[in-house]
Amino acid sequence: MKVVLENLTKIFPSRDKKSGKEVVAVNDFTFEIPDGQLVGLLGPSGCGKSTTLYMISGLQKPTSGKIYFGEDDVTELSTENRGIGLVFQNYALYPHMTVKQNILFPLQNLKGKDKLSKEEMLDRALNAARLVQIDELMDRKPSELSGGQQQRVAIARALVKMPRVLLLDEPLSNLDARLRLQTREEIRRIQKETGITTIFVTHDQEEAMSISDVIVVMKLGVVQQIGEPQSVYDDPKNLFVAKFLGTPPINVLEGKVVDGKVYIGDDDVLDVTGVDDQEVYIGIRPEGLEPNDNGRLTCGLSNIEVMGRDASVVATNAASANPVVRAIINSDIRIDTTSQTIKFNVKPHKFFLFNKQTEERVYFEVK
Repeated sequence: MKVVLENLTKIFPSRDKKSGKEVVAVNDFTFEIPDGQLVGLLGPSGCGKSTTLYMISGLQKPTSGKIYFGEDDVTELSTENRGIGLVFQNYALYPHMTVKQNILFPLQNLKGKDKLSKEEMLDRALNAARLVQIDELMDRKPSELSGGQQQRVAIARALVKMPRVLLLDEPLSNLDARLRLQTREEIRRIQKETGITTIFVTHDQEEAMSISDVIVVMKLGVVQQIGEPQSVYDDPKNLFVAKFLGTPPINVLEGKVVDGKVYIGDDDVLDVTGVDDQEVYIGIRPEGLEPNDNGRLTCGLSNIEVMGRDASVVATNAASANPVVRAIINSDIRIDTTSQTIKFNVKPHKFFLFNKQTEERVYFEVK
């Protein structure tokens, strides 16, 4: 089911009666979610991602704009009539019911032409449980399940209605790291098997990038960039997107462009064309720094952290906006840890320039 958001806006009234300033939670969001894809809404707390999800679900009404499921305008349609499955962060299971009863519950409320026989309901519930691999737990109650199992019950309950659209609101936040990894893989598998258009809200960029077909990066209610996860990572449109995506985060340094050379402090680190002389922010991905005895960027050497396959070089630079400059290198590369400095060359495709005032991307070509 294709989902289309057309100039979607949500404004909340001010809680401060003196200022009377309204809060724009989502601002003019236009996007088409293709049928059968998993889309990640990504951003920090307060960016408007959950509000967008709740408007799609019908739990909140847009201030303006339209929502379409396929060709159907569902903007004014009630939640129960939209054909959505919704999974919350806190599972929202009924504690006095068994797993089977929790999954059956949405089907027992169907009326009219949608009403099912007991046999049909049991068959659907069992199929949903098998899909999320909890069919052996049907007689247990939520208190007897792990966090990951409870989340699977919540997903099965959302899927049993055979929804047109599946909505997931930070479904992994309450799980530990190992369960989070396992459950996100399960969500991707389930989405692939069912082919249901899925919208997944998270503040965790690693989660969004690992399972989404497309990510939507948001900030203060405004969409910053939309694209395939790797494409957005490799080609950020502004400094916010560049900083938000990536683990470890991108290195941000202050610099300037003078006569076709990019300077960080006194070091000219890259020759470029097509850029006017100006002060800039420079973003360098950790994997974009290569140790080299004749490198053009000099940093202070603080530490080497070996992480198995990779090693993290922890360095410092007076121009850095972060406390440290971090480079990720192959652990086979040997670094002289007795030296107080280290030199790097930069990989141009992992090196970005941003306007100092607007923080928008400044594009360049390498000489």
